[in-house]
Amino acid sequence: MKCLFLYNPKSGKGKIGKHIGYIRKRLEKKYDTVDIVPTASAEDLTERVRAGAEEYDAIVFSGGDGTFNNVLQGVGEKDVRLGYLPTGTANDVAHSLGIPRSLRGALKVILKGHEDSVDCMRVNGERYVMYVAAAGTLTHVTYETPQDHKRALGWFAYFFQGIRKNLKLEVFPMEGTCGEKTFSEDGVLIFIMNGRSIAGFPINKEASMQDGILEVAIIRQAKRPNLLQRIGAYFSLATLMVFGVRIKKKDIRFLHGDRVQISTKEHIVWDFDGEEGIKGNITVEVLPRRVHLFVPAKKKL
Repeated sequence: MKCLFLYNPKSGKGKIGKHIGYIRKRLEKKYDTVDIVPTASAEDLTERVRAGAEEYDAIVFSGGDGTFNNVLQGVGEKDVRLGYLPTGTANDVAHSLGIPRSLRGALKVILKGHEDSVDCMRVNGERYVMYVAAAGTLTHVTYETPQDHKRALGWFAYFFQGIRKNLKLEVFPMEGTCGEKTFSEDGVLIFIMNGRSIAGFPINKEASMQDGILEVAIIRQAKRPNLLQRIGAYFSLATLMVFGVRIKKKDIRFLHGDRVQISTKEHIVWDFDGEEGIKGNITVEVLPRRVHLFVPAKKKL
């Protein structure tokens, strides 16, 4: 059997390169051939995955949530097994799947060989997303925070970038459908979720990545908010991050369904798995059991 290992030398604190020999030794216990390739860019990673999906029995990769998203673009609709070594800053996909953050633990999951399939999302019929599509306040922090700040400060780099850039919450309109329900809201934030964790917070921790359902959270806001309403939006944001979708609060709306369609302003930027995505209107559909992964045995997905 053949395995391709792809890694991003700059992900997280850039330490993965020091462990290549160990990774090869461990993977060779399972695979007859192990090819190890560093990637030069997101586009390079996606293209190598696209080509490798036709040639290898499994593709193992290391990196953060953005790396996972780039791998999804290369996999597309192909039925290739994936093994994940989380080495990013937040590692929300790993949190959602129960994959250990330690290199030894993540490799152990792959070597044990327990496979399962989980849902992912498809946006506008062409872009794949693993755990969250988001728009509004703070959602651009993950891709605007400089890489050297991430390496030096880890998760705290996102915090400082958020404080510096997001003191004013932009209100934007959202109209659309979620499952069989229609909605029309003005708000400052929307999450369309497939995973359990966002920015390290277990916002959607009771969700399943195998139920064919997406969860949506919207922080509502008046179209022209006064000071108290603005303060209330900060409080709602903090409440959502800490207590998750179980909280009951009148200015936080929750929806769920297998397809979400949203119309909004043309300049609104969507974040896909921590990476800058498209602007404006989107349609998100769930692809049940589309992604084939090595995951911990007996873990609820």
